[in-house]
Amino acid sequence: MIHFFNILSFFFAWGYSLVFFLILKSFLPLRKHMAFKITAFFVCGYLSDSIIYSNDAGSLFGTMLFFFLYLSLFYRGTFMEKVSLLLVFYPALIAVNYLMIDVGRRLFQALTQATYEQTLNSPELMLLSTGLHTVSLLFRLIFWIISWLLLRKYLSKLPSHLNGRTWLIVDMLMLASFVSIFTIIYFMPEDTAIVYPICGASVFSSFGCMYLASYICDSMQTSYRLQYMESQQDYYRQRSRDEERIRSIYHDMKNHLLILESSQAAEAAGQMAQELRSQIAAYENYIHTGNDFLDIIIKDKAEKAREKHIDFSASIDFDGIDFIEPLDISTLFGNGIDNAVEASENLSGNQRVILVKAGRIQDFLSVLIENNCAQEHQKDHGPTTKTDKFLHGFGIVNMKKTAEKYNGTCTANRDMGKFTLKILLPIPK
Repeated sequence: MIHFFNILSFFFAWGYSLVFFLILKSFLPLRKHMAFKITAFFVCGYLSDSIIYSNDAGSLFGTMLFFFLYLSLFYRGTFMEKVSLLLVFYPALIAVNYLMIDVGRRLFQALTQATYEQTLNSPELMLLSTGLHTVSLLFRLIFWIISWLLLRKYLSKLPSHLNGRTWLIVDMLMLASFVSIFTIIYFMPEDTAIVYPICGASVFSSFGCMYLASYICDSMQTSYRLQYMESQQDYYRQRSRDEERIRSIYHDMKNHLLILESSQAAEAAGQMAQELRSQIAAYENYIHTGNDFLDIIIKDKAEKAREKHIDFSASIDFDGIDFIEPLDISTLFGNGIDNAVEASENLSGNQRVILVKAGRIQDFLSVLIENNCAQEHQKDHGPTTKTDKFLHGFGIVNMKKTAEKYNGTCTANRDMGKFTLKILLPIPK
C-alpha cells in the first residue's frame, strides 16, 4: 500500500509541476528552441517542489535567486516583467508548499503523537504518514489547477499591454505579500499556526494584484476603444463635410473654366489655378489602407505632419490583414509616425520628409517608417533623445513588445542622417 501511495505522490508532484509550468508559460513566452522548453519543464519540477522551513534564510533567499535565474534563462520578456512574475508567484509557491507540509505534519502528530523514530519503526504509522503526504500533494495540485483556470485568461494579455511604469506600480503593491511571507517564515516560532492566515493572505494578495493589473489593462483598452469610436465619428463627420465641399468646388470649377476659356490674361488664369489647387490639396490627406482604424490614424498623422510643413507620404495596403488588434495597430503606426514627426521638426524644410510603407510580402506583413534625423543623434542608440527619459522612450520599446506578441520583429536603425524603422510580422495561416 505504501508503494501505491508513493506512485500516486509521484504523479501528483509532477502534475503540480506541469500546472505551475503552464502558469508561468501563460504569462511569459518560453525561448523558442525545443531543448530550452524541455529543460525548462524539468527545472521547473525541481523549483516548484522547493520547501522553505522556519528560520532558514539561506534557502529562502537562495531559492528566490534560483527562481529569478530560471526566469531569466528560459523565458523571454523584459526585466520588469520577470521581476513581476517573481513577486507574484514566489510568495505563493513558498506559502502553499509550506502549508502542505506543515498541515500534514500537524495532522499526523494530532492523530498519533508519535516521534520520528517511532514512525520509522512502525509500518502502520509509515502507511498513515505516506497517505497524509499523498493527500497533501493532491490538495496542492487541486489548488494550482484552480489557480491556473482562474488566472490564465488574465496572465496572457498582461505583458503585451502594460508598460514599464504600470508594472512598477503593480510591483510596489506586490511587495506587501512578498515581504510578509519572507518575514513570517523567517522569524516565526517553530510551533505556531499564526503563519497560516499570513500565508493565505499572501497568496490572495499576490493573485489579487494580477487581477488588478488585468483590470488596469481592460480599462486602458476600453478607454482606447471609446477614443477610437469618437475618432471614427469625427472622421466620418469630416468626410461628410468634405463631400459637401467637393460638390461646391465642382460647381465653382465649371464657372472658373468658363472664365478661363474666354480669358486672355495669364495672371488671372494663374490665380484661378492656384485657388483651385489650394482647395483640392486638403483631399490628398485621405489614404485608403484597407483598414478603417488605420485610415483614421494615417489621416490624423498626415494632417499633423502637414501642419508642421513636413512632407508626408504613405503607401499602405492592409487588405486581408485582420489579425492585428486595433490597439496594437495604433502602437505600431502611431508611435512610429509620432517619433518621425518629432525628429523632422528639428530639421530644415527640405529635409522634413516621412515615408510610410506597409503591405504583404509573401507570408509576412512588412511595415517601413523612414525619416531624416539630425546628425548629432546618430551615436545615441538609447530609446529616446529627450532629457526626461522616465516619461519618454517607451514608444519603440512598446512597438518591439507588440511585434513580439505576434512572433514578429521590430528593428530600428539610424545611419547617415536617416532613421529607418522596420516591422515584420508573420501572417497567420
